[in-house]
Amino acid sequence: MAWSVRFSDPVPYLKGLEMQHRLLAARQADTIPDTVLLLQHAPVITLGNRGRDNYLLKTPEEYQALGIELYHAERGGDVTCHAPGQWVLYPIIRLGANGGDSHSYLENLEEIALQTLADFGIEGFRRAGKSGAWTTAGKVAAIGFRLKRWVSFHGMSFNVKNDLSLFQTIVPCGLEGEPVASMKTLLSDKTPEMKEVGDALLEHFSKICARKLDCFEADEPLPPKLATLLFEANAK
Repeated sequence: MAWSVRFSDPVPYLKGLEMQHRLLAARQADTIPDTVLLLQHAPVITLGNRGRDNYLLKTPEEYQALGIELYHAERGGDVTCHAPGQWVLYPIIRLGANGGDSHSYLENLEEIALQTLADFGIEGFRRAGKSGAWTTAGKVAAIGFRLKRWVSFHGMSFNVKNDLSLFQTIVPCGLEGEPVASMKTLLSDKTPEMKEVGDALLEHFSKICARKLDCFEADEPLPPKLATLLFEANAK
């Protein structure tokens, strides 16, 4: 059994990172099962291990004036952005043995995104040499994670109906000239609600990563250990 926790309100990036760190340490110590966070972030731009400042098209002062936070993240990948209307999936799960290696885990995250798109009639595909999930209109899902002692954190972002103008202030994933899309780009007024897409992401995660999920909403009663970890993280 694994846990999943979904947050209905946007979570500041540093709060989400602190939650991940606490869950990571607990999972490494085997005091909690595999745990998946599903949330939206307040507007933020992050640079991964390969991220370069020249992929930022504005100065830090200009981002601050726009109310956009800017962070260097410890995940893999390059520069990306998060905002309400985009789901971010943070699996804190143990890999290795039956959990697979980092390459197969990357493929699993891509498959979760592709099958979720297919649920709503969108044809997604992979591109050789480029991670994530793509459509004819552009990239919909970006992936960047890290492993510590074979436990994963960070993960995947999935554009549903977020404001894509934020991506115009960066070179997304370091890929110049490559468009970014969302489900709303392709479905317009037929775009499903965030909860429906979130349900699909968790369902496909459970199936593809072979983990039966005990699902919780963040504002509902949680297992005591999980509640303590998340409460302590959010109290900072």
